[in-house]
Amino acid sequence: MWHPPSPIKHAIPQPSWPTKDQVSRGLWFRPISLGPVELAERTWVPAMVPWRATEDGYVTDAVLDWYRRFAQGQPGAIVVEATGVRDVKSGPLLRIGHDRFVPGLRRLVETVRRASDGRTRLFIQTIDFQTIRRRPAPERFFGEFLAITDRHRERVSGSDAAIRARLMDMSDDERRAVLTDREWQSLEYGHRELITDLALPHMRDLPRTLPGTFAAAAVRAREAGFDGVELHYAHAYTMASFLSALNDRPDGYGLTLEGRARLPLEVYRAVRAAVGSDWVVGCRFLSDECIPGGGTVDDAAYFAVAFAGAGMDFLSLSRGGKFEDAKQPKVGWAAYPYTGRSGYECIPTVRSDAAGPFGRNVEAVAFIRHRVRAAGQATPVVVCGGISTYQQAEAILARGQADIVASARQTLADPDWFMKVRSGKGAEIRRCVFTNYCEGLDLVHKQVTCKLWDREAIDDADVVLANDGRRRLTAPPWRHGSASGSETR
Repeated sequence: MWHPPSPIKHAIPQPSWPTKDQVSRGLWFRPISLGPVELAERTWVPAMVPWRATEDGYVTDAVLDWYRRFAQGQPGAIVVEATGVRDVKSGPLLRIGHDRFVPGLRRLVETVRRASDGRTRLFIQTIDFQTIRRRPAPERFFGEFLAITDRHRERVSGSDAAIRARLMDMSDDERRAVLTDREWQSLEYGHRELITDLALPHMRDLPRTLPGTFAAAAVRAREAGFDGVELHYAHAYTMASFLSALNDRPDGYGLTLEGRARLPLEVYRAVRAAVGSDWVVGCRFLSDECIPGGGTVDDAAYFAVAFAGAGMDFLSLSRGGKFEDAKQPKVGWAAYPYTGRSGYECIPTVRSDAAGPFGRNVEAVAFIRHRVRAAGQATPVVVCGGISTYQQAEAILARGQADIVASARQTLADPDWFMKVRSGKGAEIRRCVFTNYCEGLDLVHKQVTCKLWDREAIDDADVVLANDGRRRLTAPPWRHGSASGSETR
């Protein structure tokens, strides 16, 4: 992952944890309504991809164990990982693009209900993504993938076969002069479909096909028993690409803020029409793209006002995580959108700049929420990003910077931490150290765990191990009265 030049190593905040009585007078554990649904408290577990589904996208026992463990901490809400709305191959990621996935998803809902004693609301994040291929070896790219065109023939003499052979022998600078920008990108990073590829019928038709696809997925989610859906409009994927400032589609679905917001609004309206007004529909999008020429916080405020005005029940803000500045992958690997500066902005570590990694998204979210309120909308706004203490969360809520405070990595480190804070047992919390061990596993598509617990008691008879046989897949149970600390390994 990218890190700032000359990074500063920041210490983990060491708070004075509140008593149970102090928590009862605070804001984080007060209820809040999201449209037709009330959360028991304003604690929120955002979507995390754990790589535990089958290769065909079905719920497994490991998926159930993952969400059961979070539900045991009884947060106000859990958002299930990004779940594909189309019935296409996606590796071990959950899918909801066909009715055959509903029974497994229903088991997931039932598991969370039981584990949380019915206290936790459960939403599912639905996503669409476009094809991305692995970075090819040059001999394969020039031998199989590159379509020889008149451009190549004008710059390199000989037959098409001879052009391929000569390209193989060229230096990078020589190749760069022959290939188009897009061909060079495909050689160096792997081919990636773009929403601006209007020569491709399926890309040109996205505005026609996606609203119905997302709506059908939402109907399945409602049938499975979820409390609502979070439309994934963030990071490097299809809907975020429509919102992006780099979207220059000339067909009315790009170029201007209104054009960029058009398809996301049409998707929302199709989903709302399909599920009705008595079920939660919200979205996750970016407060800032964090890439050169990308969308800014002003853009995000425009979208937030539009989404709130259309009737969304909540707005969840992330930042960065784009393909455009991703690190070049090794040959045989696909580009990963969290390896560049924008990825760092999404998941900062303790090796940071002077601003540090804790609450890095708060200022932008506060600005966006202010604009939503100024437009006369009361839509709840969710903030996340390096939040791991009660004091952080309380201060954000007290200042009116957000309405709900989410935490991913700290919740992975200790799924019981909300319950521990609520019961005045904050000293027993296992503290995340923000080194992104978990993100490193995600990067290479390994089952995600936390280094603070994944080697603990792995020989116990009831512990389920990861595919590598060396790590437990869920955090150990809370042993009341024992401090977990924040040790590293």
